[in-house]
Amino acid sequence: QVQLVESGGGLVQPGGSLRLSCAASGSIFSIGAMAWYRQAPGKQRELVATITSGGSTNYADSVKGRFTISRDNAKNSVYLQMNSLKPEDTAVYYCYAEVRTKLIGPLAAYWGQGTQVTVSS
Repeated sequence: QVQLVESGGGLVQPGGSLRLSCAASGSIFSIGAMAWYRQAPGKQRELVATITSGGSTNYADSVKGRFTISRDNAKNSVYLQMNSLKPEDTAVYYCYAEVRTKLIGPLAAYWGQGTQVTVSS
């Protein structure tokens, strides 16, 4: 009933920038918190950044000052601006959203399929 689709990943040199996008579609009444996670090969998935429905943000220490999460509620979208990229940022990045599909109903968690970010010279 709800789908999250990420885009914007790719190959970039150290110090470069990328902007990831995630658009939610389907039976959406409202969206609560949204977030970006990442998972490198052989490692556990980790939280990168979160943003509440009101726009409050939090970041992992490893990306603080370099990444910026934002959202556009009119477009049901969340973005991750990634600057000063490092090789250790290489991972599959996943979009996450808590979605309410009815006026009266629960929030449910949804995940995107992931987009690859590779930082290499």
